[in-house]
Amino acid sequence: MANIVSQIKRNRQAVVRRDRNKAVRSSLKTHLKKFRTLADSGDVEAASAAYIVAARKLDKAAQRGVVHPNFAANKKSKMAQRLTSL
Repeated sequence: MANIVSQIKRNRQAVVRRDRNKAVRSSLKTHLKKFRTLADSGDVEAASAAYIVAARKLDKAAQRGVVHPNFAANKKSKMAQRLTSL
């Protein structure tokens, strides 16, 4: 355990950030899975709506540094390809 005050504070902040990032990542995975299941079922309208929500979540996560921007771009691209193929 750290004895330095600034390191104790840094550890506290890391815990808070880790929990916040974990929640964002979990929500992101949920929305990506929702899009995948709707695309598998062939429901174009619902998949399109789910794509918009998932793409927005990806952009926000990348902007906040939870996921890498290239990860978000690649996922959005694959989802867009999948949506146009329906």
